[in-house]
Amino acid sequence: MFVYGSLLPGLSNHQVVLPYIRETASGTIPGRLVDVGEYPAAVRDQASRNSASVIQGLWLTIDPSGLVLLDELEDFYGIEELNDYERIWVRDIHHRNLEGWVYIWPADRGCPAVSEVFWPDYLKKLTGK
Repeated sequence: MFVYGSLLPGLSNHQVVLPYIRETASGTIPGRLVDVGEYPAAVRDQASRNSASVIQGLWLTIDPSGLVLLDELEDFYGIEELNDYERIWVRDIHHRNLEGWVYIWPADRGCPAVSEVFWPDYLKKLTGK
């Protein structure tokens, strides 16, 4: 599982996934972040492809029961269902052996673009902390 927002260590939802984590590795995937308010959304759209945007985050190896919990957290109900986030399979752009699920939006839904590739850097820039 690739995480890039509130599931990262030190952020609001990390405790949700923590009991299920078996391994971690830093990573980068294609896409761009948009600011949804308290959390970001990863967007994989034409704008992100045109600009070759990337998102930095963390690869998590988690227990299968953790994936069920994350689907609930991200309002993912299954393929061809009405979901908030879609769950797609991606591969790291620098480490081809790293691949897994990530939750994305297919479009930005009018949310503002994040100026950083790593959500915590953007939060620091906003808060000055």
